[in-house]
Amino acid sequence: MQAGRPEPSRRNHGLSLVTVTIFHNPKCSTSRNVLAMIRERGEEPEIVEYLKSPPSRERLKALVVAMGTPARALMRRKEAPYAALGLADTKLSEDDLIEAMVANPILIERPIVVTDKGVRLCRPKEAVLDILP
Repeated sequence: MQAGRPEPSRRNHGLSLVTVTIFHNPKCSTSRNVLAMIRERGEEPEIVEYLKSPPSRERLKALVVAMGTPARALMRRKEAPYAALGLADTKLSEDDLIEAMVANPILIERPIVVTDKGVRLCRPKEAVLDILP
């Protein structure tokens, strides 16, 4: 048992707590495949359909920091808002890019998976295997 974690029988009345979160788009085959891989491992993740419930600026920034990647690496460059907003401009700051993704969640690449082992953009889908409990 890990230090600081309660016994399973003491957590949530014996039920396991959510340890996996997926920022998911059900229309995306990669996102659906990653969700299936998580479930095959016996985990039932918290599913955040980010197009319906976009992450806050603070949450998105925290995800970027946790991944150790630039915000631009999480952007879908082929989406219309990317060109329309001039987001290819290399002079834009990390905060500018994060604000653009918060205002236009279609720009957020998916799926992003969060576990106790880390945060990954799961492209390719097998990237999720590195962080599953």
